[in-house]
Amino acid sequence: MRRRLFLSATATLLVAGACSEPDEGQAGNGPVTIVVNGLPPDTDPVNRANFQKDVQAFQAKFPHITVDAREGMMDPQTFSAKLAGGQLEDVFYVYFTDPQALIRKRQVADISKYLGDVPAVTDIRPELMRIFSDETGKVYGLPSQNYTMGLVYNRELFKRAGLDPVNPPRTWAEVRAAATRLTALGGGVAGYGDYSKSNTGGWHFTAEAYSLGGDVAVREGETWKAAFNSPVGRQVLQQLKDLRWTDRSMGERQLLEYSDLLRLMGGGKLGMYLGTGSDIVNIVNQFKGTFATYGLGPMPDGRATLGGGDGYLFKAGLSPAKIKAGLAWLNFKNLDPARITETTQRAKTNKEPVGLPQPNLWVAGSEPDKQLAAARQQFGNVPAENFAPFAAAVEQIPLKLEPPLAQQLYAVLDVPMQKVLTDRNADVDRLLADAEKQVNEILGAAG
Repeated sequence: MRRRLFLSATATLLVAGACSEPDEGQAGNGPVTIVVNGLPPDTDPVNRANFQKDVQAFQAKFPHITVDAREGMMDPQTFSAKLAGGQLEDVFYVYFTDPQALIRKRQVADISKYLGDVPAVTDIRPELMRIFSDETGKVYGLPSQNYTMGLVYNRELFKRAGLDPVNPPRTWAEVRAAATRLTALGGGVAGYGDYSKSNTGGWHFTAEAYSLGGDVAVREGETWKAAFNSPVGRQVLQQLKDLRWTDRSMGERQLLEYSDLLRLMGGGKLGMYLGTGSDIVNIVNQFKGTFATYGLGPMPDGRATLGGGDGYLFKAGLSPAKIKAGLAWLNFKNLDPARITETTQRAKTNKEPVGLPQPNLWVAGSEPDKQLAAARQQFGNVPAENFAPFAAAVEQIPLKLEPPLAQQLYAVLDVPMQKVLTDRNADVDRLLADAEKQVNEILGAAG
């Protein structure tokens, strides 16, 4: 779900765009202008100021490149119109769900032969680079931020329930057992929480299916088909139904959406739910919690985890000069290991959280990864040990992205989530079959 990313000054690469000039057709050190979008609005003064400082520092280092920054980011709803009208930025912001469709439609530029200008590109996680590459290995963009889902939990409630906060549940069976003990604390505490409204139910259904080795949609040739009417899909719904009605460990209030679980966790009324490190940041910021209260564990069962993030693509037809200028900017802003210490210290100065395990674009054990770990240790202002269970396991859990037309699919999959959490007699097989028919109709338009 795109709106759930926590975008800090050090985590966000706020770039994209450009208007070509007739005399900028050759690579080199001649004057070149890149129009970039993603400039934070006045309502986000810290990130806006950081962005503008980075532009100034970049232009001092590369005086032949002018960065013309604009507000706004890539909007899938207006992308086609901007492309047709010649208004698309040269280097534009995308979510991880966007690049493959744009690459297949040849709406982006191959930047492969210019990647020597990004020295640390070989240290970026291969699974992230694949998102911006075609089947032959040609590259069309670069990632700027990533996240994967895990188990957010309340360490204080774990202690009160006699559970070990250092070793959170690793399987769904352990989640169920821990939820029962947490609920037994009374006082309105729910051991486990889940979403079922405003597309968040379908989002979590997808994450839970991935965790068990399943899929929501699979590509067959040039088409997509629903894949969740399966033993894995049944397990997802049945285990939620058991938590809700057999164990009574999910509380009486249902039909919850994103802010509801944050509020319950922030109020000390929820033991566990699926989320990300950014969720903990939001809980602390919005509900006056403390980082010491919360922990982050790996995705239960861990056969895969739902991941996401963002990055930048280069529009088709760019001159070599524009591509090289855009790569220089992207490298400076987010991919230059020499700036890791500086940007991490700046985050601490701005009172942003330092020490969360993600975002982290770098291959484990690479030099940038080591530098990032050292900077987070030096400037850390959150208890990193609370997130150690997640950090220790994340490298071993495969990353999977959201399905095509994700929001439309999630709206359909909200319904079975709602039914099993509000109707103890809900027919799991019927719910999956009905949803499968609707999703296959939607996927027929995915291409």
